Amino acid sequence: MLPPIPVLEDYGINPEHGFLPPDLPLESLPDPYYAKWESIIDNIQPLILSRRVRPTIARLPILSTSFLHTDAEWRRAYVVLTFMLHAYVWGGDIPEELIPPPISVPLLKVCDYLELPPVATYAAVCLWNYKPIFADEPTDDLHNLSTINTFTGSLDEQWFYLVSVAIEARGAPTLPLMLKAMEAARAGDNEVVTVCLQEMAQRIDGVSTLLQRMYEHCDPHVFYHRVRPFLAGSKNMGDAGLPNGVMFDTGNGSTEYRQYGGGSNAQSSLLQFFDIVLGIEHRPTGVGREGGTSAKDSEGIAPTPRHGFIQEMRGYMPGLHRRFLENVGSVANIKDFVQARQSDKALCLAYDACLAMLRALRDKHIQVVSRYIIIPSREQRRSSQSMTLQAARSSVVNLANPKSGDNRKARGTGGTALIPFLKQARDETGEPAIGAWARRLLSNGPGDRSYASLGKVDEHADGQIEIVGMAGTWAMDDSEGGICHW
Repeated sequence: MLPPIPVLEDYGINPEHGFLPPDLPLESLPDPYYAKWESIIDNIQPLILSRRVRPTIARLPILSTSFLHTDAEWRRAYVVLTFMLHAYVWGGDIPEELIPPPISVPLLKVCDYLELPPVATYAAVCLWNYKPIFADEPTDDLHNLSTINTFTGSLDEQWFYLVSVAIEARGAPTLPLMLKAMEAARAGDNEVVTVCLQEMAQRIDGVSTLLQRMYEHCDPHVFYHRVRPFLAGSKNMGDAGLPNGVMFDTGNGSTEYRQYGGGSNAQSSLLQFFDIVLGIEHRPTGVGREGGTSAKDSEGIAPTPRHGFIQEMRGYMPGLHRRFLENVGSVANIKDFVQARQSDKALCLAYDACLAMLRALRDKHIQVVSRYIIIPSREQRRSSQSMTLQAARSSVVNLANPKSGDNRKARGTGGTALIPFLKQARDETGEPAIGAWARRLLSNGPGDRSYASLGKVDEHADGQIEIVGMAGTWAMDDSEGGICHW
């Protein structure tokens, strides 16, 4: 007997809002007991600016989580405490590795409840950190959204988060749609599956359109130099001054270091849902389609296989969402259904269109992140090379900047080299294509190599250029073009 198709509501997922919370995020915790937390968040920008955020947090009492009663309150507590955490770690001249009990004790309890790591995940800064301007207008309209909390107070930071919120809302209808398609596939209903896939392709295209609006109100310079530092995690951050990660002081004398990746769109359950329902399989970086290593680099050396970054990112999703994806994966049947009916041209075309739209989305995201991370990183690198050693020392900031002369390959969130992962994930998107024409198109890309790549400047002698992503340090080599977390 086949396992049942998952029911969205069993996982706290609303058919209309998708992975956004079924109820609007709380703008503050209702119990006055938590007023001290909310006061710090309300004043986070001046506290950071005045370098008073650490002593202010350290003086807080250790508050209990006993007065958090609803899921919405637990989610709000997670947002508040992770914003406080990142402000504490990154809000000084050098990063702070020891997290005091006023944050550590309640945060770890909140994380246990929500099944999330103690770090500002995608859920903290995006999913649970927005509010509509007008409640009766759609959530996928960027002109109807505002953030609840930011580190900098800038429009750029708000827009950066809100584009992801709108994407989640725009893609939400694909969840009930594709669950319906899986039911139809079990019933052998070609027509319903075809219609669902056609609408799925249109929805993915709509997500791409929203992604391209990032440029409207988020300046790359502001994002790279002002916003991104506060989003960094504690993993692979040795160059930033956190060689071992962070320690959570809970008063029990433990000196255990922990390391977590920072926020990444790879933590979006929606994007992983697209892959799962379409049967797209992502292998560990460096592993080819037949189980061997993937294509060799320009020096004829195949990349070393690494663990599955996308799979690891599920550990940064809310527990219910993670289990939903696992259960959907156990019953996903669309790819097999289409492959068994290749004589149905409309069905195959609709399926291949979904793959094409998803690959195009990944191409566009490479361009976006290239503009927001790669180019500013190069500018910073050129600038630092022109500075005297003394000036460079005086300009050190508490974010992972590759050290002058340091020729190591740095790794990003999850310890994987970003660009090989990125290119492979994009290529894997087109692998299940059914039609011969679609297979050629999706394996070769749009034809113009400059479509989603940039030339390299200021590489190391061995061809490596290091850049710093949202959640850690990444490395690119000569054959690599852009950056993307999807």
